Order: sequence, then structure tokens, then C-alpha cells
Amino acid sequence: MRMAENTLSVLEIAPGQYPKQIVIDNDLKALQQAVDGPIAASYPFEDPVAIVYNDEGKLTGLPLNRALRDEHGQMYDAVAGTFLVVGLGEEDFASLTPELAQKYEKHFHQPEAFIKLGKRLLVVPVPDEAVQSAEPKAHIKPSAEHDR
Repeated sequence: MRMAENTLSVLEIAPGQYPKQIVIDNDLKALQQAVDGPIAASYPFEDPVAIVYNDEGKLTGLPLNRALRDEHGQMYDAVAGTFLVVGLGEEDFASLTPELAQKYEKHFHQPEAFIKLGKRLLVVPVPDEAVQSAEPKAHIKPSAEHDR
């Protein structure tokens, strides 16, 4: 599948959800819309990828989404709000290769919950049955015996 030059194939990672691959326009407005605010980028991995996130997410109280960990698995930061994993071109963001999309889908697959314990933050994986679907759930009407 050939992508238009003005679009990007990226991973969108929303709080409480599994990552999903999306196609967005390759411009500032589309990136800001995807993360719901002004963007910033971080380059925490050796691969040619960036994390694009809402630069004011923590300040405005967006929910914590995923932990960033060092080579020993220790959390050093957390991303607030929805963020994107994008590829890096020579001078700009680029589409993720299929291999990198698969690698980072696996890396960020399990949603995480953050629990404040005094001055510490405990990060726990969200059980699969509690993960929100990106698709709206069908409304199920209770049986007639509950209609009283």
C-alpha cells in the first residue's frame, strides 16, 4: 500500500486503550489535533522513532497514559494523554515502517494504570477485561423483568 506523501502512518496510543495504527496528515495541525493540544517530541529509543505528545498534558491534568522506562525497566517519566509514535525521516517525521509499527505496538500494547502512594507512583498493567475498546459498545437493553 503506497501512502500519499502528505500523510503519515503512525501508532496512536490513548489512555486505557491498546495502540492502533492510524493515518494522519503530515502537518502541525493534524499532529496537534491527534494529541489535543500543542505538541512536543521525545526521542527515548535508539530506533528512528519519536513520541509526539501534548506538551501541556501534565499541566492541564490529562490522564497518565504509559510509563517510559530506562534500560533496567525503571520508570523515569510518564506520558500524559494520547500520544503518537512516529517514524523519523532525514528532516521531519515519517511513517513508521511495518517492523517498527509492530515493535512499538508490542512495546506499548498493555494499557497502564497509575496509583499514587505517598510520594511514589505505582504503575500496574490494566487487565485485558478492563481495557476500553476504541469502538463504541452497543447498548444492551435489560430484560423486561428489570423494567419496573
